[in-house]
Amino acid sequence: MKTIKTFINNNKAISWVLGFQLFRFILLPFMGLMPQDAYYYLYGQNLSLSYFDHPGMIGYVLRIFTDIFGQSIFTLKFADFTITSLTIVSFYKLASYFLSKKKLQRAIILLASTFCVSILSFNSTPDVPLLFFWTLSLICLYKAIFEEKKWFWILGGIAMGLAFNSKYTALLLQIGLISFLILSNRYRKLLLSPWFWSSLFFSIIVTFPVWYWNYQNEFASFAFQSSERTSSISEFKISPKNFFGAIGHQMFLLVPILFLVFATFTFKYVKRAVLKLKIPQAKTLFLLAFFIPTFLGFFSLTPIYWVKLNWMMPSYITGIILAGMCINKKLLKKQIIISIVFHILMGVQVIFYLVPIKSDDTWIGWNELAIETKKLQKKYTNSFVFSDDNYKTSACLNFFMEEKVYAQNIINKPALHFDYLGDNLGSLNSKNALFIDSDKRFKNTDKKGTYLPLLNNHFDNISELEPIIIKINQKEVRKFWVFYCTNYKAKNN
Repeated sequence: MKTIKTFINNNKAISWVLGFQLFRFILLPFMGLMPQDAYYYLYGQNLSLSYFDHPGMIGYVLRIFTDIFGQSIFTLKFADFTITSLTIVSFYKLASYFLSKKKLQRAIILLASTFCVSILSFNSTPDVPLLFFWTLSLICLYKAIFEEKKWFWILGGIAMGLAFNSKYTALLLQIGLISFLILSNRYRKLLLSPWFWSSLFFSIIVTFPVWYWNYQNEFASFAFQSSERTSSISEFKISPKNFFGAIGHQMFLLVPILFLVFATFTFKYVKRAVLKLKIPQAKTLFLLAFFIPTFLGFFSLTPIYWVKLNWMMPSYITGIILAGMCINKKLLKKQIIISIVFHILMGVQVIFYLVPIKSDDTWIGWNELAIETKKLQKKYTNSFVFSDDNYKTSACLNFFMEEKVYAQNIINKPALHFDYLGDNLGSLNSKNALFIDSDKRFKNTDKKGTYLPLLNNHFDNISELEPIIIKINQKEVRKFWVFYCTNYKAKNN
């Protein structure tokens, strides 16, 4: 409570923070359903100890909010906005341990101005609870180490465990903690402390549900997030596109000024460590220990691997505190101006949808698709609906439709957590189906003219219907091919 009062009373910074957050809150009702919202809502509606592609924390959060406030797109967005707002407040508390009042103001404005916070406020992903528990973990570890409050080792362990239960990236918290203690002359002795080991022990205990689910399911999630992802690195091939794409993503998320500040101090500290063997002072080292492994670690992969834009997000917490130490007023002003321009453009796009998005990763058209699909089901009775794009179309239709919509496991293709919902596909034998296939590039309103060959293995006959064309403001913006498939036959893998 004291932190929140101090946060509110800090007028110079709070006006900017509240301004950015108010803008984001105003946009919430205009945001349509994103496929990620629908997929992790599906998590929450099918409660489990863990899930195929991620731990379940985001699903639990969405379940709690929808149980309290009801199922709606706004409720999902409000859940993301609330948790992210708590992350901002927690960040303020953490940053206050390292920065003077003036630099603290700059740091909190830097965080609030990023597109990272906007994405986390609008879109349900595991990163939403991850960054919250990541920040809480650092608060607890700071108090345990620098203020010598022993019980915060236990609280830090619990927070690290909850971060892991949000996303596997949280393993970098333990790596950062151990790295800090090894490199710190003053605090290296804590490696022998029973409190340190208790912290690690509790962090593991809290993650037990994730481990147990993996044990029950042949460690499917761990395999998916490790060996199956890294298999694409087996061929060492330099890709400038991946490297510059990562730079573009990070400039977008951080806003260019902050990204350049990140690059500057990263180069400075790494150069000192490598060439001069100079280790920073303890508190700075603490911040770097939770920044360098995540930010520089993932960035080092970009020349040979497509690193997703959100993988580096946890590093922003301590990275922005480090940026607050060195950014000047002139650069901060430029950051704010660029951020305001970017956010205004984003607001115009969200409300008026002026620029078509050639992707299924959009908030446009899903409800309209569900309405048209319901009409087709009434016309083609005794037909179930499925799609073939991992999760996006199926998850979105499931959110809007009363009847269950299936994924690509219908045709024996891996379908992420849809494979673990316990569906008896054999019960669909002899039924007909409506296969919905998104035309991501949408260049015309013509039929596709061909269909997925795998459909022949499961249906007697496939005929293409007229495509579903979605219009927004009288403008054609999305297209879905539709196929009517008769007499389904489930087959085991």
